[in-house]
Amino acid sequence: MAGNQMVSPYKGSGQITREKFMFYEMRTAARLMEEGLSDSDVEERIVEDNLFQYPTEKSIRQMAKTCIRRLHGLQDESLIAAVAAMPQDAAKQICLYAMMKQYRLVWDFMITVIGEKYRMQNFSFSQMDVNVFFMQLQEQDDYVAGWSESTMKKIRQILIRVLAENEYLDDIKADHINPVWLNPVLENAIRSNNDDRALAAFNCFQ
Repeated sequence: MAGNQMVSPYKGSGQITREKFMFYEMRTAARLMEEGLSDSDVEERIVEDNLFQYPTEKSIRQMAKTCIRRLHGLQDESLIAAVAAMPQDAAKQICLYAMMKQYRLVWDFMITVIGEKYRMQNFSFSQMDVNVFFMQLQEQDDYVAGWSESTMKKIRQILIRVLAENEYLDDIKADHINPVWLNPVLENAIRSNNDDRALAAFNCFQ
């Protein structure tokens, strides 16, 4: 089992419980990057001015590093600029793509659960959809199977909150998903990155 743990694509997904979606923080970091600051200068500015309004320097620094890593993970300067400057709904959508790129678990959930619902035109949604997704993951991956129930519960809550924050759900208790519209800037970047599988997560099938 130890060997499987090393190769699990979900390694590190437990960090989602700490790092979450962080739209405000991502936008803040993107704006500093757009000012031409180096990664280390972005981090120092966020820490020194407590731009995230977190209680400890350690947590601010940790999240600053996460935001910078996520933004670079987009592999597209125009998307970083878009997170900094575009209207909130479009910028959030790019941040969701960044989160998908960082966490295989979010990638798989958005494509195999949400994307499949759009593909099938099945807009019903419940906690059971998330539970089934996790049960299947646990069956196929020893690393995920080893997660505690509290970790699973937290990640489930975060996934549902991410859906609500991006207006897939009206709120965290909603029983249906809304059709979403993929911003052309993000669509072009996804295609350029050869991430076409991700299009389904944004209700894009042409």
